[in-house]
Amino acid sequence: MVRQIALLALALLPVSLGQVTEGFESGWDQTAWPTYAADCSQGGKVTLDTSTAYSGKNSMRVDGAGGYCGHIFFGTTKVPAGDVYVRAYIKASKALTDSHVSFITMPDSAQGAKKHLRIGGQSKIMMYNRESDDATLPDLSPQGIAASTPLPTGAWKCFEYHLGTDGTIETWLNGTAIAGLTVKPGVPNSNGAQWQRSTYKPKITSINFGWESYGGDTNTFWYDDIVISSTRVGCA
Repeated sequence: MVRQIALLALALLPVSLGQVTEGFESGWDQTAWPTYAADCSQGGKVTLDTSTAYSGKNSMRVDGAGGYCGHIFFGTTKVPAGDVYVRAYIKASKALTDSHVSFITMPDSAQGAKKHLRIGGQSKIMMYNRESDDATLPDLSPQGIAASTPLPTGAWKCFEYHLGTDGTIETWLNGTAIAGLTVKPGVPNSNGAQWQRSTYKPKITSINFGWESYGGDTNTFWYDDIVISSTRVGCA
């Protein structure tokens, strides 16, 4: 009876409160999680990997080639209508370099057609990039770089972020907030001047995990235990 009540309560939740949870233990459902490669795709590859996982036995592996057309992602269009919280366990084979790369990309109607909100790296640290005006969060000054953090390699890391309807962006690595990857309306951010030069409220239409390089960098990333929700789920 308790289980039936719980299932009924879940069924009655508004769509905006729905939650996507995927650990790929039943394989890769390419209808629910199709590949994504805007404009072109040459050399990148997405596969189901049965040799490594954060939990269970499966994860998604992305072998990203160098250059923009070497990009490849997999993702979902099941995005909450309001605030968006994403949690993914990520493992990278190579450290971020000085070159600009992305490992999450999200088509963003707030920026216009075919423009993306990206999460990736440059100057050896993680950062956000707004495609429409190439703004970065944090600013890539010495102080801004120090306010972010590298993405460790060779081990699974819990990566979380929040996109608020008011323009809030919050980011956590292994449960710890990253100051340089946080911005909130009305709260001054000395390392976010470039980002805050316009009033920006992301409105993403899909979330895609993979690799995109704007130079010659290549990398292999693994993704597991992805959750997309209207509330934060944490690393538990």
